[in-house]
Amino acid sequence: MNRLLTVLFGFVFSCLGMNAWASSGGGSPIMDFTSTGMGIAAVIIFAFAYVLVIGEEFLHLRKSKPVMIAAGLVWILVALSYNGQGDTTTAHDMIQHNILEYAELLLFLLAAMTYVNTLEERNVFAALRAVLVSKGFSLKTIFWITGLLAFVISPIADNLTTALVMAAVVMAVAKDNAAFVGLGCINIVVAANAGGAFSPFGDITTLMVWQKGLVEFTEFFALFIPSVVNWLVPAIIMSFFLPKGSPDKGEDTVVIKKGGIVIIFLFLMTISMAVLFHIVLHLPSMVGMMTGLGVLKVYGYFLKVRGQKEITAFEAGATHSSMPKEEEPNFDIFQQLQRAEWDTLMFFYGVVLCVGGLGALGYLNLTSHLMYDQLGASWANIIVGILSAVVDNIPVMFAVLTMSPEMDLNQWLLVTLTAGVGGSLLSVGSAAGVALMGQARGVYTFFSHLKWTWAIALGYIASIYTHFLITGMPF
Repeated sequence: MNRLLTVLFGFVFSCLGMNAWASSGGGSPIMDFTSTGMGIAAVIIFAFAYVLVIGEEFLHLRKSKPVMIAAGLVWILVALSYNGQGDTTTAHDMIQHNILEYAELLLFLLAAMTYVNTLEERNVFAALRAVLVSKGFSLKTIFWITGLLAFVISPIADNLTTALVMAAVVMAVAKDNAAFVGLGCINIVVAANAGGAFSPFGDITTLMVWQKGLVEFTEFFALFIPSVVNWLVPAIIMSFFLPKGSPDKGEDTVVIKKGGIVIIFLFLMTISMAVLFHIVLHLPSMVGMMTGLGVLKVYGYFLKVRGQKEITAFEAGATHSSMPKEEEPNFDIFQQLQRAEWDTLMFFYGVVLCVGGLGALGYLNLTSHLMYDQLGASWANIIVGILSAVVDNIPVMFAVLTMSPEMDLNQWLLVTLTAGVGGSLLSVGSAAGVALMGQARGVYTFFSHLKWTWAIALGYIASIYTHFLITGMPF
């Protein structure tokens, strides 16, 4: 037990400090500063910054702010440590490599977020919500439909947006039924995280694994059945405790704005381009996403021109009907670009550089020995998922990727699965859970989720067991 606690303690801190340089196979060897004052100070700085991140809901301090400052301070310590040894180039080369890796993820996510924001602005998600609300389904049916849609949509859109849309349906049909809303939100969080685990586009962690070339695009689909199991086990258990009855039918109708359907197909085309750029041309998938974003911007130009013509015709009296507010042609693609989750993107910058900086101080080799050499890959990867419920799965997965332990495809798939679905164990373990605590404030809470952690944990264990059965991996 003491040995396991040592491993966990070491990984919690050092997973916040791995670098991409070591896994690249180039550059000067990393020096060990883990026992120096500089190394310890760097860990304390990032640990304190991350405490502020965890307390964002109470402090109302955006999560990107402390980690961005921490990143600068950590790299000051890195530079001083290497400069003190007469090495004035290694720190510079390391941080450049970190910045390049961050830039690829930034541009990929920026394109994806702009598409999602544009679909939201065109009322695509609102129309889906209105359709579901207007059908008059029973509470149990709504529970299963929202969970299924969260599982199906999150592999394409991000799990945060998916969870917010589905939770809006739950709130719309039964906002006065606290028991149903609480269970419905838990179901959506689990489903969205599980759905994102078998797709390179479903979560930032899967995206990182794919861009590293450790798992090919089609190989992610081997996680489909374990992901389904991860969602279904807790969903089936919770379904026995759902309140009975049917909510009143909603009467709201939402019209998708002009171009909304076309943009859906453009988004699918952009994802296809990203895959082809990566697999066929051996170029970063980010290039395909940015090309698709350019196509969206050109299409936005035509929407804007057509809208201006409609305004001119309307003002000139060429049309006798009034122009509905939701159809007002004021589309501007740059507004959707500005609405990207910049706090999240800047948070990711801080995390990547802090991870790179602490790794440059030598925590990579220490953690790799503690986790993968002493416990073995299977147990280490299972623990990664548990840690992702407490520590954000981005630094945890970045730590694993930069440690680059010797693992076969099935083990890389295992850690992709556990990092993706492990965050469901706690409400604060994923962006979807944190967002829904704000959307259903006072109803879906940390403790209401914690009440069902045992059921979610059964799904977590069952999904891992399913992966072992399918792959025939030795435990």
